[in-house]
Amino acid sequence: MFDLVPFENSAGSIFDTFDRMLNSSFFGGVGMDTVPFRTDIVDEGDRYVLKADLPGFSKEDINISVDGGRLQLSAEHKEESGGDQKNYVRRERRYSAYSRSFDLQGIDAEKISASYRDGVLSLNLPKLIEAKPESRKIEVK
Repeated sequence: MFDLVPFENSAGSIFDTFDRMLNSSFFGGVGMDTVPFRTDIVDEGDRYVLKADLPGFSKEDINISVDGGRLQLSAEHKEESGGDQKNYVRRERRYSAYSRSFDLQGIDAEKISASYRDGVLSLNLPKLIEAKPESRKIEVK
């Protein structure tokens, strides 16, 4: 019940400061706590598969666009409206927005496809097929 008390100092506690210090590069951390959302990219030969963790988002909250040679992924939670808000003891889930961009060099941007399931966004990024010059025999005259 201690954590349900709504009289929390908004500046954070000494424990929050200590946690941030442990996660910083001062103690050998890689600073990944600042990444908006985690992604894995796997090379599957003819394509790359990008998987991004976006738990709690619906597919309507996710925006994927291609602009210039960049793939832009963004997700945005809007504040939930409706319902009786007088019953909240504590409310922290109001708004969040994340955005990352990736270089599309060597990717066939016209054939990118996406799916979203169980909080994981999966993108299929087909590689560009390199045009190989035709070989032919030249007759000597």
